[in-house]
Amino acid sequence: MSGNQASAFFEKMKGKGRTPLKVLPANALIGAVGGFISIAILAFLTEFTVEAWIMAPFGASCVLAFGVWDAPLSQPRNIIGGHMISTFVGLVMYHLFGQGILVMAAAVGLAIGLMMLTKTTHPPAGANPLVVIMAGSGWSFLFAPVLIGAVVIVLVALLVNNMDKKRQYPTFWI
Repeated sequence: MSGNQASAFFEKMKGKGRTPLKVLPANALIGAVGGFISIAILAFLTEFTVEAWIMAPFGASCVLAFGVWDAPLSQPRNIIGGHMISTFVGLVMYHLFGQGILVMAAAVGLAIGLMMLTKTTHPPAGANPLVVIMAGSGWSFLFAPVLIGAVVIVLVALLVNNMDKKRQYPTFWI
């Protein structure tokens, strides 16, 4: 890399100005309420059943579903599809190759690629292969907690986000 190329490369890392994010207290309240309700439902399910319905990526999904509800990565297709694809990849990799550093790295990379190819990219779901592999999860993990948990978050997002006249959730399904 020449001096000019290196300079241009590092110049890109400076960014451009300030954050475009706007803080509206009503949106912060809706986000807090939506995240609270979603996680409370999953926690109550965990408390009263034999399944563990909580996993860390669901907290991050709530940030997207309620904090940036109108972003493409926050839509139902992405929340449910991203979690399902990413978990499936983690399960396949774990059951074929076991636990290990390279297995985890390959699973995350493959999950990212498949989510992008299927237009279901959901950043929190990128952690699912790590959760699956580190816990040594069985195939039922794909349905409980992943599918049902993702559906709970989407259902709460449909109800909570649409209570505000200025919000419309989802912006797309397919």
